[in-house]
Amino acid sequence: MENFWTIFGIWIGVFCTFAIWSFLYKDNPFYKVAEHIFVGMSAAYWFVFTIFNIVIPNLITPLSSDFQSNWLLIVPGLLGIMMLARLLPKVDWLGKYPLALMIGTTAGISLMKFLKTDVMIQVTSTILNPFNAESLRDTIGQFILILGTIAGLVYFYFSKKHSGFTGGVARAGIIVLMISFGAAFGFTAMARISLLIGRLQFLLGDWLGLLN
Repeated sequence: MENFWTIFGIWIGVFCTFAIWSFLYKDNPFYKVAEHIFVGMSAAYWFVFTIFNIVIPNLITPLSSDFQSNWLLIVPGLLGIMMLARLLPKVDWLGKYPLALMIGTTAGISLMKFLKTDVMIQVTSTILNPFNAESLRDTIGQFILILGTIAGLVYFYFSKKHSGFTGGVARAGIIVLMISFGAAFGFTAMARISLLIGRLQFLLGDWLGLLN
């Protein structure tokens, strides 16, 4: 019986894989079925994950074990219930307040994280002394980083016409930006290729048995 369910699960995975790939030809009912299955299962998984890994350990358990010390947790609990009010048209306005609070908090945290990880690290990397690097390769890399950052900033400096020396530096900034965008796109493409390799290993290994 266990072997049957294993084989059944493999065939379900094969069907969903080919159904998703069928979109490469054109939009079709098989792709829509696989898409709805994926979205539905993802929503159900995260719903269960939220209940058992966030709500119960962070709200229900603390309130039931020591209500006097954790009674302030009622506030986020009520905000969560208010967010569900958006499902009811007559009281959907109640869901706007916790949603606005969540968006504002997330924006503030993301802003600080962005400033720390992207802006401050980029700034500190350009003010380091490249001659204190441990090797010639690190020195050259730091010089490239400094010059590339300056060129990128000059490209976005519009108070002076991009002509002459300024125009040359701005064009160099475009090259630096295109290299960075290309690297980001290449990383995304590699991630998608890794997913494709995983699916091919599943089809050739688990399904057809051609791989050990």
